[in-house]
Amino acid sequence: MASRRYPVRMPIYEYESIEDGEVIELMRPMKDADAPVNDPAGRGRTFRRKMSVFGVSGAAAAGAASAAPAHVHSAGCGCGRPHGSCGL
Repeated sequence: MASRRYPVRMPIYEYESIEDGEVIELMRPMKDADAPVNDPAGRGRTFRRKMSVFGVSGAAAAGAASAAPAHVHSAGCGCGRPHGSCGL
């Protein structure tokens, strides 16, 4: 039986031009993350890898962001106050 070949998954990196701030994305192996980048416009600009930011949006993210941990009073409550007196 012949072996199957699966596509190699590589991370996407963002690179910013030092000269004009243009940002490009490249999919490349981790070992090449900081390797020099050829200017896709052929203008000889220098690109450096930038820190990418990941954001989540939608109902699930809104619910998670607004959900505060519950404060439950018991005999050994960390706030030291009786049930309902700390307002949490």
